[in-house]
Amino acid sequence: MGTLQQPSFEDDRDVPTVDEHLQKVGAEAFNKFQRRVMNLDKELRNFANAARQLGSSVGILSSSYHLRGRLAQILYLFRENAADLFPRKISHQTRESLTNPQLAQYRKSKRHRAPPHVHNPIVMEKLDPEDFPEQLQMFAQDVTTFLDCLNEFPEFTDEAVNAAVLSLEGDLKYWASSLKQYEKEFRFPAVQRYLHDLSGEMGEHIDNITTSLSVFIEIGVPTIRFAQKHASQNLLNLSTVATFFSAVTATTMQFSFNMTTTPLQNAVNSFWFTSLVFSIGAAVNSLLGVTWKQAMYRSPGHRVPWWVLIWIKRSPLAFLVLSVACFSIGLVLFAYASQQHQITCTLTTVFSACSIIGLTAVSAWFASERWTFSRHNGTKWLADVLSETKVRVKSTRGAQWLIYEPREAFRIASRWVAERFRQVGEGVSELSARTLLRLNLNGDSDDEKYDAERAVTPGTTVECASPEPMSPTFRRAGSDAGPLLPIAEIRSPTATSVDGGDGGDGASIMSDSPGPSTAAPGRGRFANAVRAVIKMRVASSAFPVEGRNPRRQRTMSSDGNGRDAEPVGVLKNSRVGTLMPKLRSLQTTQSFEAHSALVRHLQFSPNGKFLATSSWDRTSVIFKVGEQFTSHRILAHPQGFVGQVAWSPSGNLLLTKLGRGVKVWTEDGVCKKTIDRRRNVQSIAWLPGGEGFLSVEGSDVTKLDLTGTVLATYHFERLIIHDVAVTPDQARMVCVGTLTASMDGLHPSKCRAEKQIIVYNMETEKIENRVPVLHEVRDITLARNDHVALVSYENKAPPQLWKLEPIKKHQQSANTEIRLSLRHTYMPKTQVDFAGPSYFGGKNDQLVLCAGKAGDIHIWDRESGTLLHHIRSQTVGGDLTCIAWNHAWDTFMFATGSHDGAVRIWTSPASSNIPGSEASSIFATSRAPTNPANTPGTTTPNAYDADYRTDSPTGQLTSESLDPATPGTPGILNTGSGSAANAFGALPQARPSVVTFSSQAFGSSER
Repeated sequence: MGTLQQPSFEDDRDVPTVDEHLQKVGAEAFNKFQRRVMNLDKELRNFANAARQLGSSVGILSSSYHLRGRLAQILYLFRENAADLFPRKISHQTRESLTNPQLAQYRKSKRHRAPPHVHNPIVMEKLDPEDFPEQLQMFAQDVTTFLDCLNEFPEFTDEAVNAAVLSLEGDLKYWASSLKQYEKEFRFPAVQRYLHDLSGEMGEHIDNITTSLSVFIEIGVPTIRFAQKHASQNLLNLSTVATFFSAVTATTMQFSFNMTTTPLQNAVNSFWFTSLVFSIGAAVNSLLGVTWKQAMYRSPGHRVPWWVLIWIKRSPLAFLVLSVACFSIGLVLFAYASQQHQITCTLTTVFSACSIIGLTAVSAWFASERWTFSRHNGTKWLADVLSETKVRVKSTRGAQWLIYEPREAFRIASRWVAERFRQVGEGVSELSARTLLRLNLNGDSDDEKYDAERAVTPGTTVECASPEPMSPTFRRAGSDAGPLLPIAEIRSPTATSVDGGDGGDGASIMSDSPGPSTAAPGRGRFANAVRAVIKMRVASSAFPVEGRNPRRQRTMSSDGNGRDAEPVGVLKNSRVGTLMPKLRSLQTTQSFEAHSALVRHLQFSPNGKFLATSSWDRTSVIFKVGEQFTSHRILAHPQGFVGQVAWSPSGNLLLTKLGRGVKVWTEDGVCKKTIDRRRNVQSIAWLPGGEGFLSVEGSDVTKLDLTGTVLATYHFERLIIHDVAVTPDQARMVCVGTLTASMDGLHPSKCRAEKQIIVYNMETEKIENRVPVLHEVRDITLARNDHVALVSYENKAPPQLWKLEPIKKHQQSANTEIRLSLRHTYMPKTQVDFAGPSYFGGKNDQLVLCAGKAGDIHIWDRESGTLLHHIRSQTVGGDLTCIAWNHAWDTFMFATGSHDGAVRIWTSPASSNIPGSEASSIFATSRAPTNPANTPGTTTPNAYDADYRTDSPTGQLTSESLDPATPGTPGILNTGSGSAANAFGALPQARPSVVTFSSQAFGSSER
């Protein structure tokens, strides 16, 4: 988001720079969408040019052209919509084809001169904003047709293009179905803004398709072209071979065409004539197949009859095989018919038979491979099928006996024969050895030599002994010396210890002669121990251990003073000019630890006397508002987290929302009623009269009284309600929710689900008006004295102000309906991740406040939408979760909650009577606990230092019953099951009493 220009004010007129900035941002968003559409159109044009080289490309060319035409119509509708929203930045598109009939007629007359995929698409029909749902539905059909034509090329499949197109198709159908309920409202600014936001979502899909299509043009088109060229080359090769073979057959026929006397001669001519027919047919069919495959206008494979595909693809090879077989048979018969020599006839017959058998076997293998592919869809090879068949054949009983029994008998016979041959061979070898030995005996020397040779066997080993034993060396580092690692003595007379010095390496050497240094003396060991202890202390002193916890580093701003530079030259008499000094003087006057966990919500009472906070530590605290905030009551909720607090319009009752229920409290901390809803409660809202409240529960909004009795239930079809607010006349409620499904039951594929702001008539129980929004809407707040609603969103979406305008149904009717219209979008200067709901502030709700998760606070002027003040995170200190304004005080005061459980009170100097030195000391005081003994000269007021009083008739437990060692800790009053005392027995000493009047447990899921 661009940087907001410095605003300038003049009297009470709205500042034009805010609207100028919104115009600029909206125009930039549309221009970005337009560039995305043009990039896709360019890629489609490039794809059409590249696809002309492919066979059967007329389908993809036609679908891409129609898709480009649909893109032009979609872009025209979005441009007209943006021109209505941002007239100073975007102009309406001129359509010469509509205003000039002669030009349209000229284009129609020239249309036959070029194919439909050549010229650029032009918007020829008159489009209206009411055509948005229909155009989006047809856009989805066009992208689906384009994808189907793209998948008709079996040579290449791109999963990226398929995923991108299918995702866009799902979201387009969802948008088209959702927009049908806004019929006749497409010229309303609220619906127009929603359509403008949809252009960003659609642009992301278009970018994905553009990228995938660019990759397909670079990789897929050449791959398809190569596969088609390869198939055509095979047919050309077949045509060449068939032509050559037909010439051979025709030449050979010259030797036998006049031999017609005997039946054998007639058979020769028959086979050769048949061979010539098949060879010519193979050549012609091959050329026909090549021409068909390269034709751009040919039909895709799944749209051609099966016999045509078989004839074009299979007939050339089959005809050529038959021609060769017939020619071979005729050649054999010609050898006998021409009365050749017997050897010639025999050899010709044998070799021809071998050739035919081989040709038949290979043809059968090709046919089997084709059958295997069609049967198993490429998951198995023919060899796998043959192996499985072989296994099944072997598994049968008869076949198993025939296969394995003869094989086993042959194996036994082979082993028996081998064993007999081995025995015979050993006998012959031993006999020959003895004979040679007896012939070589010549005396005693020969006998001794023979015995020596017999004595040495392969299993005998020769041992060599050394007069000196081996001396292994053991080394250890000098740092290991000392008492840290005890040395085990080697009890051997050959152990000798050699010490190389105090810090050097030592060695233990094995020797025959013992030395006097076999054991270290006791004095040396003591010295080593002392050195080791000194080294350990030196090492530990190099890394000191801090005695206190490090403080959390706060978020710093680029500006050291914590404030933005505000505009100069503000007129003092202007309405906005009077607010600027007060906002600049805002500062933190009090800061205290309200909770031990995240502060989920806080709210001032209508009379301004109390501040209620809720936290995830299962407590809600009521503070007394004054110059020093003091804790009034702590409301324990052992059932679960406290997600929201809500003061009644009179200020004497307080509602606390749990995960699956609501508690009703008095301002003195007495629990009057625990209402168990037995279902998740998203939010609660008081009725203006204070006699009851509304509970938001999924798709239902339940109206309850203070006793928990259900007065009415309002159901919203296909919606999940998040928050609700009731108008002062109690006739209507304004809700915000998320659409769960479209009118046709469709869900978004990739985009965000549609959200709605709804005006619901509680008397007629009908929806009077609904407005679609794209951002994650969560909260809504109504102004006290004006019919405006402040809508808050999650994440980076800024808050918006919507006007509730009464409109008569008919001119003569007195009944009116409420229509929502957007007044302002409160833009920050930079992108901000907002935290919690936004609120009205100031006198007559003239301000709008919203906190960021990083810790900064934004304050806008409600009427002009101008950012008046920006408090940076360095000044706030900590990550914020919620903010609340005190409407009862004449001067400015608001409170903020943070993640660490702290609550800070912000006031202007006029709203506090604290002296300057004391206020500055409070502002500078850290929230970290400080020991009072170390700082006797300073006294910091604590928020929990308050007298405890209650109107409840129950008694109080003494502090000694909880912790005898801390007599200053106040007691805990518990009229329930006692879980509160157990849960809060470990709270800090400054915590006051904990009051709970209910032990009924129910779910604790947090919103």
